[in-house]
Amino acid sequence: MNSAPIPPCRIVTERLVLRPTGAADAERAFEIQSDWEVTRMLRMASFPPDREEIRRWFADHEREWAGGEAYRFAVELRGRLIGVADIDEISGREAELGYWFERVSCGRGYALEAAQAVVRFAFGAIGLSKLRSGHAADNQASGNVLLKLGFQPLDTARVVSRPRGQEITQRRYVLSTPAIS
Repeated sequence: MNSAPIPPCRIVTERLVLRPTGAADAERAFEIQSDWEVTRMLRMASFPPDREEIRRWFADHEREWAGGEAYRFAVELRGRLIGVADIDEISGREAELGYWFERVSCGRGYALEAAQAVVRFAFGAIGLSKLRSGHAADNQASGNVLLKLGFQPLDTARVVSRPRGQEITQRRYVLSTPAIS
């Protein structure tokens, strides 16, 4: 794994710009997470969203990046934040890939495009050797993204869904080598 601090960077894809998230993104994230159809698919978010909790979380992203704890990217389409894609839960040379998008942007390939860029960043800039990810069993669209990225099904687990306030079945995946260029 790259032991030197990774400077904040922008990633430009065919349609998107990914840049480090910051405190200024909290209000837009609150708007996106105010949509139950988005937030119910997340494991740790609250619903209804707590504006102050989101502000505190986004305010900590710069520190997380500088410390190598997490790398969170605001995903922008034509200058508007439409979602977040990140690498977190970093331990040794392994970490977790996550992403969420506003509902109107779903089904347009943005999650795949952003996640491809973040996976390249994880294996290249960070120097990871393995990524994990997962999705609620009733969110097959997210599973399709992971499969297109080359993730392999690992198992299913019962996990607590904070927004749903109950246990759900989560499908979990692993990617040990970069499957995309």
